[in-house]
Amino acid sequence: MNFPTRWQSAILDALRITGRETIASLAERLEVSDETVRRHLKDLVEQGTVHRVHGGVILAGTLVEPPFSRRMNDRIAAKRAIARAVVEHVSDGMTLLIDSGSTTTYVAQALLKRSGLTVVTNSIEIARTLVGRGDCAVHLAGGALRADIGAAVGHEAIELIKEFRADLAILSIGAIDAKDGYMDFDIDEARVARTMIDRADRVLVAADAWKFTAKARVRVCGFEPVSLLVCDAPPPPALRQRIDAAGSEVVLAADDHATEPA
Repeated sequence: MNFPTRWQSAILDALRITGRETIASLAERLEVSDETVRRHLKDLVEQGTVHRVHGGVILAGTLVEPPFSRRMNDRIAAKRAIARAVVEHVSDGMTLLIDSGSTTTYVAQALLKRSGLTVVTNSIEIARTLVGRGDCAVHLAGGALRADIGAAVGHEAIELIKEFRADLAILSIGAIDAKDGYMDFDIDEARVARTMIDRADRVLVAADAWKFTAKARVRVCGFEPVSLLVCDAPPPPALRQRIDAAGSEVVLAADDHATEPA
């Protein structure tokens, strides 16, 4: 049996606290070079203790999403770019369903440039962001408030969402799996998302590239219901094949907000 080195133990301790780290964040936390982190991670990856994912590493078996407050400070530039690209697909006067998530919270901030919107959301932060606009009608879905996601879930939230018919549902997502489709970490959040899908004419998923390799336990939907995927990097080939087969459009959130044909 190989016992972990001092640095490997420190890496594992960090991942148990945060759930996910990058090479740079581990180097800063441990006060060592990036190369030192890579060297000690190599054995952990080979042993199956740690998995490499897009932009970082996670503990093997990690299927728990980090708290909302930490996700708001993670991959900020990518989420802001995605939010700017999403807003290009929103017109003044639309009715929107927006679920809770750090990326959709950045979308709400970008939506301040639009007028006459009706927004239905279960996210406290999204509602707070948009309610100050005099020409934006905001409906906050009630229910059981969850501090870990900063949102309401449950029967009451779902029933309010069912009262509306929306032009567009804007959804965050926990992971995108080439076999199972769009996934989430929490069954209550997945139920809210599924209700929004049912009540919208079109569905847009906003997801940074980490979601292409993340693993989540609850299936939200297959590929067919999603009209548009907005992301900051191209999906891997196997995943892109499934997205294309479903007829979904992929938008890359680059500086020019270039759109790829489906």
